[in-house]
Amino acid sequence: MNLGLVLIDIQNDYFPRGKFELSQAYQAGINASKVLAFFRKNELPVFHVQHISSEKDAAFFLPDTKGMEIHKSVFPSDGELRIMKHTPDSFFQTNLKKELDSQKVDHLVICGMMMHMCVDTTVRSARNFGYSVTLIENAYATKDLIWNNTIIPASTVQATFMAALDNSFANIMDADGWIKQAH
Repeated sequence: MNLGLVLIDIQNDYFPRGKFELSQAYQAGINASKVLAFFRKNELPVFHVQHISSEKDAAFFLPDTKGMEIHKSVFPSDGELRIMKHTPDSFFQTNLKKELDSQKVDHLVICGMMMHMCVDTTVRSARNFGYSVTLIENAYATKDLIWNNTIIPASTVQATFMAALDNSFANIMDADGWIKQAH
């Protein structure tokens, strides 16, 4: 098994005082940084996926703003690849698959934001491409959603997406548990 860490959209606009704050973003960043530290210590490949809005009416992740920058909790080190994307799927019209394959990665460990959008889409694409996936369940953030005038709390959104992805699309573990078993 050749591991690769994919950090999806852990960017300033999702954190407090950002343009699109998510629930639990700060804690998700802390847990993602723990997994990132493990990958760095073991000299394993790391891929930072960064969303840059390309739509004229976009409200966040605007080009050349502080909000689109990768958050300090997981800021890339020298040698860590940045993959720029413009859609929820980290594979669509990017070089992510090419880079993963060039480093012979076959098992992705994924952390990121937003669970119900970019993370979900990327996990499903990864499985379609034949990668094994581990989701770090406490290294994600999402937000309350509204459907038919009903507010669905972020915690319910998160749990629902984890339940939908568990087993069929990903193995799900928390950060500390994954690090412990990876040693």
